[in-house]
Amino acid sequence: MNGDWLIRARDGRLAVYACENDAVVCRTQRRPGGPWTAPRPVGGDQRVHPVLAVGQGTDAYVHLVSWRPTVPGESGLVHSTHFQPHLTALDWNPLGHPNKKGESTGVPAVTVDAQGRAHVFVPNRGGGLSMRGQKEKGGWGPWRDLKGKGVEGPVTAVTGESGLVTAYAATPDGILRWRQASPGAIPALDGDPLAVRARPGTLRALATSAEHTTLYFTDESGRLCAWRGPAADGPVRLLTAAGPGPVSALRCELDGHDCTLLAQRAESGRVAFAAYPTELESAGAWWAESGPALPIDARVSLASDPAGRVVAATFVPGTGALRLTHRKDEPGLALRPWEQAATV
Repeated sequence: MNGDWLIRARDGRLAVYACENDAVVCRTQRRPGGPWTAPRPVGGDQRVHPVLAVGQGTDAYVHLVSWRPTVPGESGLVHSTHFQPHLTALDWNPLGHPNKKGESTGVPAVTVDAQGRAHVFVPNRGGGLSMRGQKEKGGWGPWRDLKGKGVEGPVTAVTGESGLVTAYAATPDGILRWRQASPGAIPALDGDPLAVRARPGTLRALATSAEHTTLYFTDESGRLCAWRGPAADGPVRLLTAAGPGPVSALRCELDGHDCTLLAQRAESGRVAFAAYPTELESAGAWWAESGPALPIDARVSLASDPAGRVVAATFVPGTGALRLTHRKDEPGLALRPWEQAATV
């Protein structure tokens, strides 16, 4: 899974996306705050690989990207748009292959710019990064090789408050960053990589101000780092990572303050939370664990409900076990007891 798979739709309902039995499925609340539907396939009846990238634009439309088998030994990327989670999503639309043909080349990422255009990023066979984006008047542009080398593990992509797109990838020599200079422009590779090794699969980016996006990753020493650039400044080592996977990050208001909330499955199996004033890493952050112990493959995601309250969800692939908690209406980050999502 790549991206925030727990989302809030335009009408306030929460929805979750997951891979299940060669398909992508969606569960959604029947009404804001209400019971949940059973999982139902999205994108039509095409088989897909168990990999999914999720992105949501300011219009609240959800963009989904996966790989599908084509001919024996080969795969191609596909894209679907889900305008409202309680409605039927568009059928999977083929995007092709960054190297024209072959097996899958890595986990894709998708983000949506201020004009509502999806940008799909994926490692290519040459070790760099490729991108294909929607055109302003419909359809898709060509696959573009954005260069770079040694890309390993899933990449991450984010749209800043400016509406411009940024993508990040880890390599054996550091972290690469590609940025748009203007709306519709092709993201360009920064000249200087961040010379810090990140553990593959731990990158997560978040828009944190009008000027910046913040990249979170775990370094080789096990420290969770935050970086906004330039490369010469280096990252801030925020705190020791709670567990091995990526964090989920959410910008939210806590007691009247603009804060960034982080969540991660801890080594204990429980979900660990940490919050600090947005872009003020020097204030420090501390983990606090919550909920029951979860299997190592459990996913964690954060969102906010229509009232602006924090919502956290966990999902265990293959079991359908979806649990949620909400922030209590009291100071601090007190959470309600975790509850299994009720299906009606």
